[in-house]
Amino acid sequence: MSTELVIKDLHVSVEDQPIIKGLNLSVKQGEVHALMGPNGSGKSTLANALMGNPFYTIDSGEITIGGVDILELEPNERAKLGLFLAFQYPTAIPGVSMANFLRMAVSAVRSEDSNGSDTTELIPMREFRRELRAKMKQLGVDESFARRYLNDGFSGGEKKRAEVLQLAMLEPKIAILDETDSGLDIDAVRIVGESVNQLIGPNLGVLIITHYPRLLNYIRPQFIHILLDGRVVESGGWELAELLEEKGYDPIREAHGLTEVVVEPEVEEALPSLRA
Repeated sequence: MSTELVIKDLHVSVEDQPIIKGLNLSVKQGEVHALMGPNGSGKSTLANALMGNPFYTIDSGEITIGGVDILELEPNERAKLGLFLAFQYPTAIPGVSMANFLRMAVSAVRSEDSNGSDTTELIPMREFRRELRAKMKQLGVDESFARRYLNDGFSGGEKKRAEVLQLAMLEPKIAILDETDSGLDIDAVRIVGESVNQLIGPNLGVLIITHYPRLLNYIRPQFIHILLDGRVVESGGWELAELLEEKGYDPIREAHGLTEVVVEPEVEEALPSLRA
């Protein structure tokens, strides 16, 4: 039985400012969804709220994974249930190698007893190295990548490839890609898109959050949703991406009587314990 992320009538605010205003959405394992909307429409607010960033206040609504209510769960507990977030702006952690970070994160997610603390029993080094090398080979990532400090001195494309490698190693049930194409040139978008495609299958559901469709040319979603003013106002197939490419968001905004979009606050703080 496949796991499903279900969001019902979700309302989210930041410092008493409503951002998400009654959002409904569901993503099953094996499905690829795209959530599209202009800057400031609530896309990143949704991603952070799903993973439990304390900066965002859930005013009402439901979020479940596999039927389990996650609203009171910590980020690491949500990760253990199979939820993953690829950051729009990954944080650099000097002094912590990619390999050490991944070993700790994978061990924490797989452990039945882990609470995200430093007492987590690590998976055997030989087993971890075997898995890491296999995933890096699958994604076409050089093995030297694992020895570098996490995102420290990485280019934009390298940071996003590091996120995809983490996705591959953690093997979540539902992955949220928060504007993974942000700040990338066309070659980097292609590389990241092709890497994610390598991981898509019956055991992985994907929610791609973006505001324009160039990444979707490489990761073809079955379902596309349009987010305006904190709500999903349109859902459909590839024809919606084509409409946005041709005419932008104005026709959809006008069709729903929306003249302005809510402006999301910028949040620079890293989300704690997301992968540990």
